[in-house]
Amino acid sequence: MAFQDHFSRQAVEYGRYRPQYPPALAAHVASLAPSRALALDVATGNGQAAIDLAAHFELVLASDASGAQLARAVAHPRVRYLRHAAERLPLADRVADLLVAAQAAHWFDLPRFYAEARRVLRPGGVVALWTYDKPRVDAAVDAAVDSFYDTVVGRYWPPERRYVEQRYRTLPFPLAELPAPAFELRSDWPLAALLGYLGTWSAVARYRAAEQRDPLPQVAAALAPLWPDGGVRRLVWPIHLRLGRVGPI
Repeated sequence: MAFQDHFSRQAVEYGRYRPQYPPALAAHVASLAPSRALALDVATGNGQAAIDLAAHFELVLASDASGAQLARAVAHPRVRYLRHAAERLPLADRVADLLVAAQAAHWFDLPRFYAEARRVLRPGGVVALWTYDKPRVDAAVDAAVDSFYDTVVGRYWPPERRYVEQRYRTLPFPLAELPAPAFELRSDWPLAALLGYLGTWSAVARYRAAEQRDPLPQVAAALAPLWPDGGVRRLVWPIHLRLGRVGPI
């Protein structure tokens, strides 16, 4: 399967408008690793998860196939960025303690990805895959966002998006699974930030390319009466996490 680049065109917006993961998420997945020497963050995008992992590991190798995303990745002394696909990493066998894919595993060639995970992780190494779906605010805002998602840009979602909609419960996961606690992202945003976030969706990019117009004004008109003028509202994204261990410790 060729690399499916759904995000290079909106790399600037992706770095600016994607919500931040809770620090407890990286702390938890790090606590499961057999050591704290080396973590891998594949399909790192702008390095958001990699920076969180750097608080817990001596070195984080963060890879992405998109040069546009890596050009905007956040620098950190314990993070090294590489341009490589998740299914083919330039690493020796059994060297990593943790392999993370944040909001990305649904795009992978999964059989090749899991084969690579088993190759690069040391015995007892951990795979952590997580995703989040649409933000939740209240019934009225949620209905406007859902209508935009389903009705306006719905036919432009790639088929792999179904794994996100199904909260990764149907994502193939051929590993010894570990219990996964609940986490969520929370952000207090003005309406402009929410619209910026919606603009990072792969379906919005595909809509713009196909229709030669921007769908965001339509959802902006629906949301504007629901937002305090010049104010912020609390957005919540539940995180859906899959955890697995490779081989015995």
